Amino acid sequence: MDQRIIEAAQTGDINLLYELIANDPYVLQRLDDVPFFHTPLHVAASAGNIEFMMEIIKLKPSFARKLNQGGFSPLHLALQNDKIQAVHRLLRFDKGLVRVKGREDLTPLHHVVQTGNVDLLINLLKVCPEAIEEVTVRDETVFHLAVKNDMFEAFQVMVGWLTRSSHESADRWEEELLTWADIDGNTVLHIAAIRNRPQMVEVLLEHMRRYQINAKNLEGLTALDIQSQYPWNERQADRIIGMLSKAGGLSGSLLPNNSISSTDIKSLKSKMSRFQKFVKKAGRRKGMSHETRNTFLVVTVLIITSTYEACLNPPKMPGDSPCPSLKYQVSLSQDQPLNSHTFLHKTDMNTAPMPSPSAMDVSEKVDLVSESSSFWFFNSCTFWLAMLLITFLLLPHPFSVFILITLYLFGLSYLSLFHVSSWSFSQLYEISYETELREYMLTDFVNGFFALVINCIVPCQVFLYFAWRDTGYTFV
Repeated sequence: MDQRIIEAAQTGDINLLYELIANDPYVLQRLDDVPFFHTPLHVAASAGNIEFMMEIIKLKPSFARKLNQGGFSPLHLALQNDKIQAVHRLLRFDKGLVRVKGREDLTPLHHVVQTGNVDLLINLLKVCPEAIEEVTVRDETVFHLAVKNDMFEAFQVMVGWLTRSSHESADRWEEELLTWADIDGNTVLHIAAIRNRPQMVEVLLEHMRRYQINAKNLEGLTALDIQSQYPWNERQADRIIGMLSKAGGLSGSLLPNNSISSTDIKSLKSKMSRFQKFVKKAGRRKGMSHETRNTFLVVTVLIITSTYEACLNPPKMPGDSPCPSLKYQVSLSQDQPLNSHTFLHKTDMNTAPMPSPSAMDVSEKVDLVSESSSFWFFNSCTFWLAMLLITFLLLPHPFSVFILITLYLFGLSYLSLFHVSSWSFSQLYEISYETELREYMLTDFVNGFFALVINCIVPCQVFLYFAWRDTGYTFV
């Protein structure tokens, strides 16, 4: 690279940059063609020359993600040289620069965690939350690095951010990252036990389940084993051992071997039963994309809404009205007080007299009952099947429990609406509910059956989530 362009980047001389471009239009392109190169942007970012840095990015945006021969991007160098303003300007250009992996797969976020700059750490997490899931070449997360470098405040901030994040992947991150195993099989809790970090152990235990606390590394040791065998500080070791034991920590020798047994091998070779095939299909629905799941949910909600509205306004015979064809009016005597001669009398709503429902002949009543019962049967089946579909489409999330309870109450509302409507129907057309509406019994049975199914699903789902969550079970 021409020494003059290095001088221009170090001093921030934009005029000199364009003089060089005027003499050689391909001066920047030749640098870009080299896979790993210390570009003028690296130089400007290291020196904190923001104006020159942004001018280079405008001319060659690809320089922002290019690694130099040492395996560092311009953002890495800006952080190493504590050029915070340059860091912010680079992130304004491309938020994804936080996830650029450099030497040993270290990202800029990894570097900030190792230095313990909490203000900058919070800023990077806000700019690019997804950067928290990046791991190093040793499969170390940001939490591993914080524990290894004794950055307790940064560790606290990241755990607090993780548990409060509303990102769509926050649940998965909280489930995986705090218990992630590095290349040696050591979780963050293992590292905290190895490095004698009681404060970090205490924070971790608040967010871990028993089976996660007793995870083994590649040597077959749990966190309790490590702390018992390699205590660096006796007082701290006793404190950590006490916390682990109280949280249900066990020695690896007391836990079953996680290796693949001959029974597992035999079961994999055997033929799947019909029940296993059903469980497989039910489990694979978890892999459904969010777009597909959301589409199904929207369609299902529309179906439920349409069927419920149809119950509020069922089909009527010609000339029927939502209520009897008479209304009440209040007449007042002009010579008397309001409350002494107030009475009600009936007047027709329409000028033309309407036929009485009781005047219908037997065949008309039979047809009416048949059509009405068919409507209620198919409408009820559609409603309850859509309700069941929602219960299977819900994501495994705590809020899904409340949605299930709401669906159950909504189903009871539909059931009550059916009984009220069928009673009103029998009263309006003077039909015996016990004898002439026997065709409604099938619909009544369908409603009762599906209500019972929903009634069983809701407590089962609630129990499976809250009672088995400590064993790693996720309800469907």
